Amino acid sequence: MHFGTFDIAALLPFIAVGFAAQLVDGALGMAFGVISNALMVGVLGVPPALASQRVHVVECFTTATSGISHLLHGNIDRRLFFRLLLPGLAGGIAGAYLLSSLDASIIKPVVLAYLSGIGLYLLWRGLGHPPKPRDAKYVAPLGLVGGFLDAAGGGGWGPVVSSNLLVQGAEPRKVVGTVNSVEFFLTIAVSATFIWHLGIADLAGATLGFLIGGVAAAPFGAFAAKHFPAKLMLILVGIVLTITSTYGVYAAVTG
Repeated sequence: MHFGTFDIAALLPFIAVGFAAQLVDGALGMAFGVISNALMVGVLGVPPALASQRVHVVECFTTATSGISHLLHGNIDRRLFFRLLLPGLAGGIAGAYLLSSLDASIIKPVVLAYLSGIGLYLLWRGLGHPPKPRDAKYVAPLGLVGGFLDAAGGGGWGPVVSSNLLVQGAEPRKVVGTVNSVEFFLTIAVSATFIWHLGIADLAGATLGFLIGGVAAAPFGAFAAKHFPAKLMLILVGIVLTITSTYGVYAAVTG
């Protein structure tokens, strides 16, 4: 790593991408991978494989910063955290082991179509009458499925888990803070082998800019999650989930 050779101007677009993606993810509990991959590949012209590598490396740091920020803002439900943690890790590890033999390209459009429907439902509830806050009943199975799909399908923990907890009526800011915090442990468990092979050298260059932007945005996302009204959060989550999932279905079908 030759820090003296960094071109700061060249890093600025990647800092902006990381900041924007993490700001949305920290506030709404989803879409870091989707947004960052789309911006890097579609706007900055980064090859898809390299974009995916950068996202996995950076998420290990952004999820840690985001989790700490949500903790400081009181956005974490401790009971929900532990109900999600072990099933999420189990699902993530299982998904990582099965990834080599599983055709995720077949499952991914189905999951994305389902999430598009959930996004429309949340948008409808947000524009109408949001559900009264109550404890979520189905947590462990949700963590197991969310962790598995995140590892086997290359992403999906936030959209799957956050959206379904919101459908069950859990408090939006607690959902976002808790799901973001559990994601740190999930990311470490699923990505450990990948990072081992990738090495620390990939943190140089563009990935460093991506990392700076993502870490810088994490506290702002946690602040937004704490202060957004529940109704507004449902509407925003519904919009982001519907747009990103529908685009993912289109890309999967046409690609």
